[in-house]
Amino acid sequence: MQLYFSPLPESIEMIRAGKVRALAVTTAARAAALPELPTVADTVAGFEASTWQGIGAPKNTPAEIVERLNREINAALVDPKITGASCRIGSVPRPMSPADFKNHIAAETDKWAKVIRAANIKPN
Repeated sequence: MQLYFSPLPESIEMIRAGKVRALAVTTAARAAALPELPTVADTVAGFEASTWQGIGAPKNTPAEIVERLNREINAALVDPKITGASCRIGSVPRPMSPADFKNHIAAETDKWAKVIRAANIKPN
């Protein structure tokens, strides 16, 4: 139902402190928290890889409950306090509908399945 794209939270403080030299972000767009960093796609056309977190509900959850959860969580994600704190650490809140979230999961599954097949990655 919800989505956060999180390109930098794990490393942003080390980058800001000069302990790590960042070369680029892997997201499709530059990170607002470090706008001077280019994207990998600036050099490798079409490259995009990002982490994200979402909130879902069990498959048979009644639609009215899913809609209410979606509405309330999306309202929190656009709250200036949440948005500001998220952006400072390099996360980007992305409120979306349950249908959009379902489509995002399907697209990510397809994208990474192709990578796994192309690289012949096998489970350990």
